[in-house]
Amino acid sequence: MKKNYFIVGLVLLTFFVISFLTNIIGPLIPEIIKSFSLSLTLVSFLPFAFFVAYGFMSIPAGVMTEKFGGKFVMLFAFIVAFIGALLFGLFPKYEMAIISLFLIGSGMAMLQVVINPLLRTAGGEAEFSFYSLLGQLFFGLASFLSPLVYTYLSQNINTNDHILLSTLKLLVPANLTWVSFYWVFAVISLIMILVIAAFNFPKIELKEDEKAGALKVHIELLKNKTVLLYFLGIFCYVGSEQGVANWISQFLFTYHAYDPQTVGAQVVSWFWGMMTAGTFVGLILVKLFDTRNILILFTALAIISLSIALFGGASITLYAFPAVGFFIAVMYPIIISLGLNSVAKNHGSFAGILMTGICGGAIIPLIVGVLGDYFTLKYGMLFLYITFGFILSIGIWAKPLINNSQIK
Repeated sequence: MKKNYFIVGLVLLTFFVISFLTNIIGPLIPEIIKSFSLSLTLVSFLPFAFFVAYGFMSIPAGVMTEKFGGKFVMLFAFIVAFIGALLFGLFPKYEMAIISLFLIGSGMAMLQVVINPLLRTAGGEAEFSFYSLLGQLFFGLASFLSPLVYTYLSQNINTNDHILLSTLKLLVPANLTWVSFYWVFAVISLIMILVIAAFNFPKIELKEDEKAGALKVHIELLKNKTVLLYFLGIFCYVGSEQGVANWISQFLFTYHAYDPQTVGAQVVSWFWGMMTAGTFVGLILVKLFDTRNILILFTALAIISLSIALFGGASITLYAFPAVGFFIAVMYPIIISLGLNSVAKNHGSFAGILMTGICGGAIIPLIVGVLGDYFTLKYGMLFLYITFGFILSIGIWAKPLINNSQIK
């Protein structure tokens, strides 16, 4: 099939937009707690609502892609996200925030399912690895930028420097300036709807290892201990990632009195920025060493960095949290590759089960919040030692059928 670089560009832009919203929840948490007078448990239901949508929508989105095509699914996903962002912008209440984030999460889940096979179709199989890496670069760039945009809006919304700020000031309550970010995302979603509608999409021909199998295949896989262990690995990874990122800003405010709108948002930004840097380092290391050894080393270093962040002084904490981001960067791709290389067939159905594990991003931060209400946030975050410990164990017990290729 002829390559379509316009569609490739659209997919890369979609990677950026997904990340731009997904990873802004953490910097907003201190403001949400203050605005709605919430406990750590109640505020934890916000990322819960967002990530639990992945558990509900990942498999249906795959079915929709096969039946209706990639363009329909992407349009529908951004329409759902637009409605979610608009509802919260119009009715900024805690209850509406939960509904809004579930709708936005549903849209992001649908996009995650469709964009990878679309990228392979539009860019060509031979270039798929390159474009996938480029997509992760866009994803990381957006994660780095979105907290900085939030800081800019928070500090300048009352200045009336230009028409965007003046308009946002009219739309959001004076004591809820952070809600302006959701108006921005509503506009971005609307623009993406218009852009996608203008494109002619290639037909996505799913490869056999990208198709979801019948219910019988899924039941058979779920009886496989290896499948369940790798599902738990993805569950623990996304839960650990979000369990750190979502609570950084609140932790810095609670224990070191750092301003969430400036220092807190900047540290979260660097957390994602260092994760992007860690991805590039990981690409080099997997060509030199066994991925299991890399996973053990980097997970151990992530645990050490987390310990320094939790129990170190105010200044060193600002560097320790981004260091966690750097060391966890290799975990997701290594767990996925070890998992898929550990079963001989039904990779499409297995991949769907693994993607459902993203709902760990809903459960683990909630557990941290509940424990934080009982034992303080610092000790609530110690729960992450359990999830990181399981990830470290994968490097010990994993026995893939195919090992990663290494330069001798």
